[in-house]
Amino acid sequence: MLRIRTWYYFRLALIFESGLIGYITGLVIAGFRYILSKLDVLRRQLYETLLEVSTNWTIVWVVAVALIGLFLGWAGKARPMIKGGGIPQIKMPQFRNPSLDWLIDMPLKFLSTMLGLGAGLSLGKCGPGVQIGAYIGKGILSIFPRSDSERDALITGSAAAGFAAIFNAPVSGILFVVEELRMPLSPLFLVCAMSAATVADLTAAYYLKSGPLFDFTHINPLTIQLIPWVIVLGVICALIGDLFKRSLYLSLNLYDQCRIHPLFRPIIPLVVSVIFGLLCFDTTGGGYELIMSLTLKERTVGLICVLLVGKILFTALCVGSGTPGGIFFPLLACGALAGNGLGKILYIIGIATEPQALNFMILGIAAFFTAVIKAPLTGIILILEMSGTVNHLGSLVPVCLTSFITSELIVSRSVNEVLLERILKQKLMHTDNL
Repeated sequence: MLRIRTWYYFRLALIFESGLIGYITGLVIAGFRYILSKLDVLRRQLYETLLEVSTNWTIVWVVAVALIGLFLGWAGKARPMIKGGGIPQIKMPQFRNPSLDWLIDMPLKFLSTMLGLGAGLSLGKCGPGVQIGAYIGKGILSIFPRSDSERDALITGSAAAGFAAIFNAPVSGILFVVEELRMPLSPLFLVCAMSAATVADLTAAYYLKSGPLFDFTHINPLTIQLIPWVIVLGVICALIGDLFKRSLYLSLNLYDQCRIHPLFRPIIPLVVSVIFGLLCFDTTGGGYELIMSLTLKERTVGLICVLLVGKILFTALCVGSGTPGGIFFPLLACGALAGNGLGKILYIIGIATEPQALNFMILGIAAFFTAVIKAPLTGIILILEMSGTVNHLGSLVPVCLTSFITSELIVSRSVNEVLLERILKQKLMHTDNL
């Protein structure tokens, strides 16, 4: 009887500990999102001003972003674990090592991501948010040591909390660590993830006074006659998603082949961001504002294609530099553009109505996420939670299924798996050289 009581209260304490991690993660991510939203507004105002004043001020801004790039290069070289999005790093065995210095890495990841995204790089905040959540979990574990299995459960739960707080999507956070981080389907892991993700979502929503990221509740579901075109969209997103991934790998290889010192690599996309900011502002930043603008602004199919190509190329340039920042929001923006483009074409030729064309934008986000991340269930639930409605469920399942099957047929692997293998290979080569 005593053993049963001890086991019960021990597990219960673990659940409450997950909730504590979720609360702290929600607070940190709420501040993270708030600062980034303010920086987005300031950046837009800055470029509107630069278009009106003399070129001397533009030169001053170029020098400023170059200095930011120098700092980001130093940060990535000094603390390699903060480079990139952060999700491949969480999957590394080294991340579970208790000796990993989270106290230095976490604030540096926070600051570097804000500087890069605030300056206009086409990178996302989800990967960094997930890694920051995992660092918070490691911080709590440094105070309350646990066994290996319990430590893994809490770190995985804290990663789910980071995902949930970024997207206001707790169920997606749980599914994400199951599909992407390969979390064991055990009651211990699941309950820790549920506790952390739920508390983090509620905390972030409370302090940001926010609900679903996108307001698509007014959009009606597609008719059955358009389902064949939904399947076509799944195929298109899988093919473009594969090009998106290949562009990232090519960019990483080109930076290495050109032997550009890691210290100076972030300067390149930051300087290019000034050009994009002046000529095509919508391609800069993570992509949230771009997605929202597709529901408000009328754009031609040609302009949508230009934005899609520009977003893919600029994202690849940013990711290749190793700058702290993820790819989730850029890939969601690319999916929105692909879906919006097909929807407009169907509207022009008379197959779909204008409101139905907007549905294809939503479906494109889920299909592109599925193609790039290879997590179809997370993609479906994420869109439902982000849009605040289940109206699209009947179309989301076939588009994500088609996207996943097509990506399997063309042997297009998960981007995070490929990036993880690349990091481990580089670490092995570095060790051999020593």
